[in-house]
Amino acid sequence: MKKTKAAVATGASKNATDSRSQRYEELRTILEDRRREIQSEVQSRMKDVRADTGQAGVVDDVETSEADIQDEIEFALIQMKAETLHRINEALERLEEGTYGRCFECGEEIEPRRLRALPFAVRCKDCEEAREVAAQRERVLSRRVTGFGRDLSH
Repeated sequence: MKKTKAAVATGASKNATDSRSQRYEELRTILEDRRREIQSEVQSRMKDVRADTGQAGVVDDVETSEADIQDEIEFALIQMKAETLHRINEALERLEEGTYGRCFECGEEIEPRRLRALPFAVRCKDCEEAREVAAQRERVLSRRVTGFGRDLSH
């Protein structure tokens, strides 16, 4: 029995949908696993910071300074992990909405390899590179201009 063009197209469309659905399930699993891992790390670090706070005893200025620096590093790491958690949660929301995997800038599909490496990516490689170049250019320009708007590069 011969298949009609419509039946072949429907079959191809179904295979593409199944493939995309399978890829999204794989990415959902990656995102959820990463979220659990980071949540565990953050909770562990917070417990460690709380435990260290209660063990002061007698310390000199150098030990206090070193402890302050260590606390600041721990806090910065916790903040970075919290930001990553936020991005993962946003990616999971986009997955539910059906907008996951599309570039915020150009609307094109983000490469599957990029999403596997950075599952909460919101831009394709080209748009992300363009954004980074523009941000770098802005930093350079802002260093050249004084508070009065004069360009000191001449």
